[in-house]
Amino acid sequence: MIGKTLKFAAILALGVTLNGPTAWAAAPESDDPIIIVQNNWTSQLVLSTVVGKVLEGMGYTVEFAPSDSQLQFKAIADGDMHFQVEAWEGSMKTAFEKAVAEDGMVDAGAHKAVTREEWWVPQYVADKCPGLPDWKALDKCAEIFATAETKPKGRFVGPPADWGKNYSERVGALKMNFEAINVGQAATLWAELDAAVAKEQPIVLFNWTPNFIEAKTPGMFIDFPDPAKVPECKEDPNLCGAPRSGWLKKAAWSGLAEKYPEAWKVMQNIDFDNSQIAAASLLVDVDGMTTEEAADKWIADNTAVIESWKK
Repeated sequence: MIGKTLKFAAILALGVTLNGPTAWAAAPESDDPIIIVQNNWTSQLVLSTVVGKVLEGMGYTVEFAPSDSQLQFKAIADGDMHFQVEAWEGSMKTAFEKAVAEDGMVDAGAHKAVTREEWWVPQYVADKCPGLPDWKALDKCAEIFATAETKPKGRFVGPPADWGKNYSERVGALKMNFEAINVGQAATLWAELDAAVAKEQPIVLFNWTPNFIEAKTPGMFIDFPDPAKVPECKEDPNLCGAPRSGWLKKAAWSGLAEKYPEAWKVMQNIDFDNSQIAAASLLVDVDGMTTEEAADKWIADNTAVIESWKK
């Protein structure tokens, strides 16, 4: 903890005064740690670290707790963890809303960012598969995505299993000529993509926005039936795609407001847009920084944003 505090002090010494040192030196209401959730994708790791550093600068003790993206909400509701900065509608809506409605977790507000989580192809694939981004056109071209593992079916490179995305069920519901293969970690998605792009080989994989990929590799999301327009989607969600303009929310323990009122004010005011989230990912996944380095750089580049959280 001392090392983390010294690092944040060094940032302040470089000019990130954030309304002066007095604003960051106020005695915290409790010495008990505020426990911030960390998940296994880059922007969440960087931005949760940013939040932690901001709270440490205010005098709070902060701990980070890694968690499964689905189980985290019950833990937050129970007070075992306190704050999650990135809850995505496409993959977490059911678990998030259940924890709010049944377990007492707090919906701490939505970000400006608009999200989408879906099957995705590089732009050059459109030349090899006419009719994209329609999912039926993709299915007709399934064979060009086949590998030795899936032939004659196409391979869809899916996300880590703990992200709550079972695309095998969608493949079955829509009778697609694909096999969904989940990777173990997000980095494997980008390694698969980089290898395919280098040779302009067809690939279809899970992607999301905001993300660094949109600044690095042109591409398109596949349009499955829109859940906002197709009534059958309510009866069987596997027949449809993810929301095309999804929310991104924060989740919090109900005891935060009483135990850490000043910190709670800051957490409620945290509000990221698409470019800010994409920038956080890019610092690690393109520029090669560590999570800690990226958080420090993000803070230095966004002093006005952080200042707005304190009002």
